[in-house]
Amino acid sequence: MKILVVNVNTTAAITDAIAHHARASASPGTEIVGLTPHFGAESVEGNFESYLAAIAVMQRVMSYDEPYDAVIQAGYGEHGREGLQELLHVPVVDITEAAASMAMLLGHRYSVVTTLDRTVPLIEDRLKLAGLDTRCASVRASGMPVLELERDPQRAIEAVVAQAEIAVRNDHAEVICLGCGGMAGLDAKIRERTGVPVVDGVSAAVALAESLVRLGLSTSKVRTYAPPRRKQIVGWPQALFG
Repeated sequence: MKILVVNVNTTAAITDAIAHHARASASPGTEIVGLTPHFGAESVEGNFESYLAAIAVMQRVMSYDEPYDAVIQAGYGEHGREGLQELLHVPVVDITEAAASMAMLLGHRYSVVTTLDRTVPLIEDRLKLAGLDTRCASVRASGMPVLELERDPQRAIEAVVAQAEIAVRNDHAEVICLGCGGMAGLDAKIRERTGVPVVDGVSAAVALAESLVRLGLSTSKVRTYAPPRRKQIVGWPQALFG
């Protein structure tokens, strides 16, 4: 089994970290391939960058010319999953939805701890669109920019743990979701401090993608995610359709 794990930003170090964590979560025999978009922002922390990333991720996947069995979009709260589902005939798993779906199997209500406050509405909207918002106790911002998660991991741990503790104490969350692909690997520290299950979206997405492939299941193509109609696309990027 081969799974593509696509970072939504252009920082190769973050792609490498996400892919490393995905490999640690994968079953024996599953090959993880990390992909970095060819264009876009070095970190995705707002609507403009997220919409840009959606196009970049689709272009990057469609330009990959080897066989694969599933795709994971490794951006929390980002746009583009629906477009990938139209373009591809293999399962597509978004880490936001994977984490929330897994969290709801573990407790009555969950909270998400993410990076900057400006990303909170994007995550809330993504959860609402996916029908996963009714059991979300809160989405809390750690105040840590995406790139700082790599540059200052100790400060990142403290900032994320502090918000997780507040979510459990004040918001009555019973499960914590890590609200950024770059937070992969912080789950153990948060679990130690809060005493609740912690779901990392990358690990959850790998588990769900593997399960879908093994069950022989993929996106329905009869209506919402039917392949795009063939038509002329003027200018850029032609590679979306291969």
